[in-house]
Amino acid sequence: MTVAQQERAIRTRRVILATAAEIFDERGYESTTIAEILERADVTKGALYFHFPSKEHLARGVLAAAVTTDGVRPQALKLQELIDIVLLLAYRLPREPVLSAALRMAIDPQSRRQFGTRWVDWTELLTALLKEAKERGEVCADVDETETARMLVCCWTGVQVVTEGLPGSYDLAGEIASFLRRFMPTIAEPGVMSRLTVSAERAAHLHDDMPAWRSETGESEFVGLTP
Repeated sequence: MTVAQQERAIRTRRVILATAAEIFDERGYESTTIAEILERADVTKGALYFHFPSKEHLARGVLAAAVTTDGVRPQALKLQELIDIVLLLAYRLPREPVLSAALRMAIDPQSRRQFGTRWVDWTELLTALLKEAKERGEVCADVDETETARMLVCCWTGVQVVTEGLPGSYDLAGEIASFLRRFMPTIAEPGVMSRLTVSAERAAHLHDDMPAWRSETGESEFVGLTP
């Protein structure tokens, strides 16, 4: 396969996965058909099955792609990196079907029984950051990193699910920032807390900076969807 063919195959895979995520998000996994994905993605059945042998493989691909730290730059404080990951995810989720579809499948009992979730991956990712932050003296000595990471994942998911079901409209990044402003002082050393930035505005800035981040890292717009 030539370089041009490889690049075309990667683009096709990304389009198929993004399209499947859109329809999963709109209709749910069970109600989505391969025919709908083919029509909207404008690809052949052979192209789809080359990359994804079944609808189940598409669902697992969406779940895997949603575990992402794309757009988060290294920071002087590891706790700031953790905050940035959590804030940026909240800002991106309403704007990116891959992320919202993954969450929809994770909280749906039938899909969860069939595919599981990637909450373990998120817990491990945040645990690693918390351990490094603790080694640097940013986190209180009595904090259990794994337990804290698990609670972060639980609370983030709960904030999204509850606010989505409330009357009126809520800015998820703003709600997550409000939660973090109350949560972070329970784990951060006092001298560190005052140096952390937690706001919906920071989430928007991180999102606006993503094109520059992709240019610097060589990632594409569909980073996280690569084979």
